[in-house]
Amino acid sequence: MPPTLASLVQHSALKLTVRAGADRLSTPVRWAHASELADPVPYMDGGELLLVTATNLDARDPGTMLRYVQRLAGAGVAGIGFGVGVTYEEIPAALVDAAEEAGLPLLEVPRRTPFLAISKAVSAAIAADQYRSVTAGFEAQRELTRAAVAGDGPAELLTRLAAHVDGWAALYDSSGAVVAAAPDWAARRAARLTPEVERLRDRPAPASAVVGDSEGDDRVELQSLGAGRRSRGALAVGTGAALGTAERYAVHSAVALLTLTTARSRALQGAEQRLGAAVLRMLLAGESDHARAVAGDLYGGLLDAPFRLLIAEAPAASGTELLAETMEAAASRSGETLLMVPEGERLVVLAVDGGAAVAAGAAHARAADDRPVRESGADDADVVVGMSAPSGPIAVSAAYKQAEQALSVARRRGRALVEHEELAAGSVLPLLADDAVRAFADGMLRPLRDHDAKGRGDLVASLRAWLSRHGQWDAAAADLGVHRHTLRYRMRRVEEILGRSLDDPDVRMELWLALKATAASSGAQ
Repeated sequence: MPPTLASLVQHSALKLTVRAGADRLSTPVRWAHASELADPVPYMDGGELLLVTATNLDARDPGTMLRYVQRLAGAGVAGIGFGVGVTYEEIPAALVDAAEEAGLPLLEVPRRTPFLAISKAVSAAIAADQYRSVTAGFEAQRELTRAAVAGDGPAELLTRLAAHVDGWAALYDSSGAVVAAAPDWAARRAARLTPEVERLRDRPAPASAVVGDSEGDDRVELQSLGAGRRSRGALAVGTGAALGTAERYAVHSAVALLTLTTARSRALQGAEQRLGAAVLRMLLAGESDHARAVAGDLYGGLLDAPFRLLIAEAPAASGTELLAETMEAAASRSGETLLMVPEGERLVVLAVDGGAAVAAGAAHARAADDRPVRESGADDADVVVGMSAPSGPIAVSAAYKQAEQALSVARRRGRALVEHEELAAGSVLPLLADDAVRAFADGMLRPLRDHDAKGRGDLVASLRAWLSRHGQWDAAAADLGVHRHTLRYRMRRVEEILGRSLDDPDVRMELWLALKATAASSGAQ
């Protein structure tokens, strides 16, 4: 804490006596300044203890003293120290009365206490307070650094920051959503500031703002994170009063650490993105088993469930960047795996079907349809998105084509988002009733049916389950009630008997249509 009038009065060496304003001694003192000018206000900054002997003042005149004291109080002077035994043997009653009326503390300085001693005491107290603040700031920096490198995410860093500032702290992602908050109750309060965070995001980083909590008395400082063209998130710090020196050290340290963490995360995302590009290339080449081996734990979970393939385009890179950030934020909050690969002006995304990331991406794209069209043309941040039907790892090539077709239709129709289902609202099943189609289907499946008729397995049913599950071994095996290794063996037998590879999307399509045709002719569903 900086020195106050009370701490100076309690200083045993100064021997100061309170003559007025005893209820306002908690006022901080920024400096001690001696002046005998009749009007020293033009040379004051506020917060000073003004030391006077009234050499050039008629301190016995009530009117003169009232004007003098009121002007000092209006300038923010912390108090008056009156040196007795020089011009006046005691403080004139007119000055005491004026100080009491203005509510300005008045201290009596004895003749044996030089003004210089008071100035030195104030200076020493300020220096000690600054040293304590810097020391506390460095300690906060060490604590926050330990929390940042612990690898437990931002929660522990925010907890320690909130303790240092005696308030609360919250971290926002690039979309303005709250990622973490400390204490836990602050998450709801922080969520109310999302519009302010979004406005801060539109300013070049680094940027800051001070806002008020509409439902509380907090003073909230917002700090953007990142040093690039666009911020990568924001930090909010809520306190009951303005931050002191030590608290500001802590906040600046947190901003630096979170910015470094964000940059490190972006580098890690770049590495993951390169791995994702390799996985996507393998999937498009029909090498689903190799893709799964390369994906490992990072993307393997995504390949175990139906997913959607999205292709996005925008007039400027910022458009696809915003879409990517929106989907990444949604995936992070829901714990979903997301595979994102930039392809020149395009962004290709594999996301869990029915998941939060797909929903967020669709909502982000559709928001463009709700905005009024500008006279100058499309907004560079607007994206056009084509989305495939639910797919699996063996059908990514077909899903990519579906997304491309949907993207092409979206561009032609001036739509922000088109899903493949909109293009495939009809059905080809009625066409399968043709005799030639049934003959083709029977001929294609006959070797498998002959094999099954000899009691050596159920290859037709296994093929149907495997294709219906988009080549997902575990799901198809569960439908059949067999082990996935058994299902893998049966699919190898299908390839051997037919002499054709199931990695070929055309083969899979023909087999699926053959199964549908034979099911339609027999009345099966």
